[in-house]
Amino acid sequence: MKLNERGLLVVISGPSGVGKGTVRKALFNIDRHNLEYSVSMTTRSPRLGEQDGKDYYFVSKDEFENRIKEGKFLEYAEFVGNYYGTPLDKVEERLNVGKEVVLEIEVQGAMQVREKMPEAVFVFIAPPSRDALRERITGRATEPEKIINQRMDKADREFDVAHKYDYIVVNDTVENAADKIMAIIRAEHSKTKRTIHKYMKMLEVE
Repeated sequence: MKLNERGLLVVISGPSGVGKGTVRKALFNIDRHNLEYSVSMTTRSPRLGEQDGKDYYFVSKDEFENRIKEGKFLEYAEFVGNYYGTPLDKVEERLNVGKEVVLEIEVQGAMQVREKMPEAVFVFIAPPSRDALRERITGRATEPEKIINQRMDKADREFDVAHKYDYIVVNDTVENAADKIMAIIRAEHSKTKRTIHKYMKMLEVE
């Protein structure tokens, strides 16, 4: 008898520029079999080469807004006239077949997920230092100083909610951060609160 049939929702979050996407890709290189990336839903049009169900679930604005009314999103936001959100039914479907669903998301969205699915595992990706984060942002060489300062101000506000996460992982090196998240996933599956009922059932005398 397997003790852990249901998978975990793993929420990877942190300030812009901290390297969430890079860490997530490295995590999938460790275990591609059990990990699944959560595909978002959007009202924007597909870009060249994008596939429905792989890059995004592309839907109409009316359908998206109906889903909002019906509470079918773990989180959602509007950006530049288009909606983006995490469909709850798709996440539940994959969790129920034992997949670890990885959601890479901004801090504001993570707090929405916390309210709807508190049993998820929340990991805050932090830079080695504030200066290191600024270096990463300026290293892109694509944004003016004003925008960089705005990003840093936003990051400072996001650092203040790190205590609401289950874990803080410092992205000193991508491989080290990914290894730590993988260790967290394995440890979470052995937590008493996740296993005790099935464990006791397994010990029942038939």
